[in-house]
Amino acid sequence: MRIICIDYGAKRTGLAVTDPLKIIATPLTTIESKELIPFLKQYFAKEEVELILIGMPLNLDNSPTHGTPLVLSMIKQLEKNFPTIPVKTVDERYSSKLASKAMVEMGMKKKDRQVKGNIDQIAAAMLLQEYMLND
Repeated sequence: MRIICIDYGAKRTGLAVTDPLKIIATPLTTIESKELIPFLKQYFAKEEVELILIGMPLNLDNSPTHGTPLVLSMIKQLEKNFPTIPVKTVDERYSSKLASKAMVEMGMKKKDRQVKGNIDQIAAAMLLQEYMLND
């Protein structure tokens, strides 16, 4: 069974997933946020998922950001649509900056680094990898 990680945003959502043995986190895709629930329904019909992780946006002082209410609302939708799959939050501070830095270090072309969807799915993969290392 896999773990899926969601880097949820107002417009775009990056997704990453583990392999069935939960050894490697891999970017899955970036989709429009309004398509998240239908996408997950299709994905869960094909793949067994035991846990949904979602990045929780917080300021350095742990206060909510402008994105926090969006994520809290999505968590409610996830719990309603997928009641048998637990949902956990992970700290997503710096995830986009770290993803951008990683893309440079991987030698990704500037044109590809400017595709914002790439940042979202790589950020989700980094959140997922961090969770697996610390779990």
